[in-house]
Amino acid sequence: MIATQTKPLADRPWLDPSASAQILIDGVSKTYGAATAVDNVSLSIYKGEMFALVGASGCGKTTLLRMLAGFALPSSGRICIDGVDMGAVPPHERPVNMMFQSYALFPHMTVEANVGYGLRRLSLSDGERRQRTQEALEMVQLGALGARKPHQLSGGQRQRVALARALIRRPKVLLLDEPLSALDKKLREQTQFELMDLQQKVGITFIVVTHDQDEAMALATRIAVMDRGQVAQVGTPAEIYEFPRTRFVADFVGTTNLFEGTVSACEPGLITVHCVETGCELLVDDEGRFNVGQRVWVALRPEKVRLGKEPSNAARTNQLRGTVWELGYLGNRSTYRIRTSSGKLVTVFAQNERRTSQAAIDWSDEVFVSWSADAAVLLQS
Repeated sequence: MIATQTKPLADRPWLDPSASAQILIDGVSKTYGAATAVDNVSLSIYKGEMFALVGASGCGKTTLLRMLAGFALPSSGRICIDGVDMGAVPPHERPVNMMFQSYALFPHMTVEANVGYGLRRLSLSDGERRQRTQEALEMVQLGALGARKPHQLSGGQRQRVALARALIRRPKVLLLDEPLSALDKKLREQTQFELMDLQQKVGITFIVVTHDQDEAMALATRIAVMDRGQVAQVGTPAEIYEFPRTRFVADFVGTTNLFEGTVSACEPGLITVHCVETGCELLVDDEGRFNVGQRVWVALRPEKVRLGKEPSNAARTNQLRGTVWELGYLGNRSTYRIRTSSGKLVTVFAQNERRTSQAAIDWSDEVFVSWSADAAVLLQS
């Protein structure tokens, strides 16, 4: 069961039956000849959300973003923003703006001219245009760099110029297509926090497309995981990660161990799964959604597994014996691949709590991997 959340409904409008979605995507499909890019997608996105669309390349997430922007039209279904059907509304009249993956800055223009470019069609005085441009630059902390050209900026600064240009027309919704993909790892992590702070400051809805699950987990209020044109699951980052509904979601978001088996016993709150891969019975806490004889998969996150040289005697605990087959040292943690006595490989993440150059558990060591019955999730498909 998902623990009861303590945040007020105002911070979680998707749980409030009386709340109205700012963006309604209702049964939207997009086909190109015989190929289906988006297949009957329905989503409700609320004002002020940082909503992420994630999935592998070709899953339809960018096509869905382009339909929101008006660059592509749905083959069926409808998209509404603030109660207005966008079907007949051209891109330049929609209350949205889009920040592209390439940033698309004009190399011959200054930063100030790039940011102010979006105001050229608005009936503003020169003074108003300069004021709004400067406000946009200050918002992304580039007020002193307005006279520079794009090639004189770092990757993170160019990203912020593109963001300021997208925000200067004050759209109701900002669409971001892989906004941080051009940045290195450290700068990307720093910019994630800047993007969250900026979104809170301007208070508009952000929809982010990314293939980087960690980025989506860090940024989003909710995530839609897409697979072959369809939405596999929608939920908060914690719901998606801790309570995946399908094997695809469990496997795509983060790292997981999957054990195939058959339900051999059902007790109140506890399911027993006979697993040929491990050569033993596995215990999983569950509320009785399964029947004896049903084919299932046990999904177990590597950080939920305990690794030791001595067996565990704890109650309601699963335990396998094996050998350290592979070991990767990542600084803050180590990744172990344990080959169990049945031949199944189990991935374990172990936090490196002590300052030492010697691993407590090393290559070829005989070990026990164990996890409690409430650490795993049982999946039907």
